[in-house]
Amino acid sequence: MEVKGLVVGADAELTGVRRLLTGAVLRSVGRAVDMGAVELTGEQGEDLALHIQCAFRVLHEDQVLLGSRDMTYVRGDAEADAFDNFATACDGRAALLSRVLGGARPKIESVLQNPAGALTLKATRGFSVEVFPDRSATEESWRAFRRGGEHFGFPPSLVQEFAADARP
Repeated sequence: MEVKGLVVGADAELTGVRRLLTGAVLRSVGRAVDMGAVELTGEQGEDLALHIQCAFRVLHEDQVLLGSRDMTYVRGDAEADAFDNFATACDGRAALLSRVLGGARPKIESVLQNPAGALTLKATRGFSVEVFPDRSATEESWRAFRRGGEHFGFPPSLVQEFAADARP
């Protein structure tokens, strides 16, 4: 089912997220408040994003370069308000990692998803992003989308609700 450019439903979500992200270039990682943010460039040059509201990590080979828990640790000599001032361990590591990604330009080779919502993006040059929903409540865990276009997420029913809310 498609509603105003937003694809909804479990079947569409399983194939849609793969179609959307496979071949995209992993451009940067960071956070928007307490949400992980992965920015990509699609094969046609379009802006793509993965917003993550659950546990995640970015790896190179077998080494964790950035993890969602890094948001809870103050960087160096930062003050207690480090989270509000983007001075957490996550912010420092994300800035460095984004510079590395900008030079390496790893391309997403495969997108794996399991029924419980775990999502793995495997990229060239040994990079990967792993997302794993870690709560029992029915809340959005992640959303992959083309800016101004289609959205896919977990659980898929919340994408459907989003699409219904987007109707005039």
